[in-house]
Amino acid sequence: MPPRKAAWLLPFAVLCGGAWAADQNPALALIELGTVAMRTDPDASKLDAEQALDIIRRHPDADLEIRARLLLCDYYSERDGSAARQQIDATSALLPQARRKGLRAGVLTCKGETLETAGDNAHAMIDFDEAVAVATAVNDEQMLAEALFSRGYLRALQGEYAAGMSDVRRSHDLFERINMPQHALTVLNSIATIYKRMGDYEQASHIYDRVRGQQHDAGLRRDEAVTLHNLGRARLMLGDWAAARADFSGCLALSQGLNYTRGMAYALVGLASVGNATADPNGALRTLEQAAELQRRTPDARLNAQIQLARGSALRQLQRGAEALSALELAETVFKQANSLEELGITYDELAMVYTQMGDWHSAYQYRSEAQTTSEKLLHNQLDQRFATLKVEFDTATKEKENALLLSQNAADQKALVQERRANTLQTTVILLSLLLLALLTTLVLYQRRGARHMRALAMTDELTGAPNRRAVLTRLEALLQQDGAPPCSILVIDIDHFKSINDKHGHQVGDETLRLLTVKLRGAVAEPALLGRLGGEEFVVALPNTGLHDAQLFADQIRAQVPLIDLARWLGERRITVSIGVTTSAAADTVSAMLRRADAALYAAKHAGRNCVRTDLATDVDATMVWCEATKMPFVGRG
Repeated sequence: MPPRKAAWLLPFAVLCGGAWAADQNPALALIELGTVAMRTDPDASKLDAEQALDIIRRHPDADLEIRARLLLCDYYSERDGSAARQQIDATSALLPQARRKGLRAGVLTCKGETLETAGDNAHAMIDFDEAVAVATAVNDEQMLAEALFSRGYLRALQGEYAAGMSDVRRSHDLFERINMPQHALTVLNSIATIYKRMGDYEQASHIYDRVRGQQHDAGLRRDEAVTLHNLGRARLMLGDWAAARADFSGCLALSQGLNYTRGMAYALVGLASVGNATADPNGALRTLEQAAELQRRTPDARLNAQIQLARGSALRQLQRGAEALSALELAETVFKQANSLEELGITYDELAMVYTQMGDWHSAYQYRSEAQTTSEKLLHNQLDQRFATLKVEFDTATKEKENALLLSQNAADQKALVQERRANTLQTTVILLSLLLLALLTTLVLYQRRGARHMRALAMTDELTGAPNRRAVLTRLEALLQQDGAPPCSILVIDIDHFKSINDKHGHQVGDETLRLLTVKLRGAVAEPALLGRLGGEEFVVALPNTGLHDAQLFADQIRAQVPLIDLARWLGERRITVSIGVTTSAAADTVSAMLRRADAALYAAKHAGRNCVRTDLATDVDATMVWCEATKMPFVGRG
């Protein structure tokens, strides 16, 4: 752990509204030290806050006392709900004396976090909304960033991924702007968590791994422990048990070194989940006993539910049905109250299996139906929110480019106006100079226009393959669907089978070359007015204007049959790649979002059917048609 120095934090003294400079007021210096220490050593942060309060008692300052107590509230919110509420009551009483009005948003945020830890998400959201409004009204960027971070995390937890992503991205930008990079790293962790909840585990793992490295280099041990736990969860969903166990073990070691009870408990739950997944229920139960003992020292209701879910799964594997039911029903209550669809679906599935073991077929069928309904609801929500999130990012990027162009044009106009005014006061020589300047400005405008066209082409092109990117294809498809009386339009979503294994076995360079050669093959097959684009990862999309379902199916099957002919022997030896394809056709008043959702569902069906095949999914007013499939009868584990 690197030494803590007040000099790191002096810029925050002015930003955070302290009464004196940090070198004049030791209480302020201690508070700033405690702010950083909360991410490195929470116990040291608590000590800093308590020492600051001792100084403030001799030299009263309402603003500094509120900030010191907010540090204690942050500390206790994970450990002692009653102690956290005492700090909230004390800061609320001080607010009328505070000079910095944004501190009220900080109090509301800590109150919401305490309620969220206790499982009361509804009232927590009310506090977070009010905190955002208060911080916005008084233009307190630090308090606004913290409130947006907490609200965004809770929104994502409740399935509002697009709104949650919007909040945390705003929070990240604010922390970057006010030079609080450690807080920005924490927010980046939450962005990864939202990707994980949307089912994009590989993207989440990539972000977690990058954040963990930066946190390790900065000595942020508490935050690194949290990131390792999240990374382990993502790898658990990817079925990488060894890597997940290593991540959870790393989280446990860091948490033990910090005496971070909540971190230790979550790490042990993760290790128990790995034990359940690798057929070691007895080991999982022993680990969960340790986690339950630690959980009794923290007010985290969600943690208790996670323990009960893992415990129920282990007991079910050991044929101890009655005990498993008791644990799973406790988990079900908490997850249902929190509207946590992912964990709720897993809990229902476990309950169905327990009732099946006990011979209660009626209850087993009911819970199996509940699990199926919850999983479908989660999947549809992930797809809808994934598209909504991408649309928000696309709209934001478009507005930023438009604003940059307007600023550039305004600057050029201002320069031209200045030169014109000078030209009115000068005679022949100045007129000649003005003409030269006009020629220069004309050249700059032409250069800007060429640059703008070039930038637009780059913004619409996938860097790796040179194919149009997701934005380009979706924009074109949306325009086709909005045409009045337009004939049907079909889309194909193409996914390389087992692509992850290529990256894992041969490296990402071979994976990139595979994507490029597939793009060449697809370009040869797709001719105008059809449009090829890369959705991201190993997914491609083909838009077929004026094409009905039958022709789209035939075209998809031709592509499926041609892909194994790609010569990859130089890199893959005898291995041939195959693709799975989802096909759908537009219906009346159809939308891009709906078509993508259906095509994705068809693609999932192709994966379930064994890969290397074509499947369709149509709107309810269109008759569905099954497509020939060369499926290998291997079990489906996931897309890829």
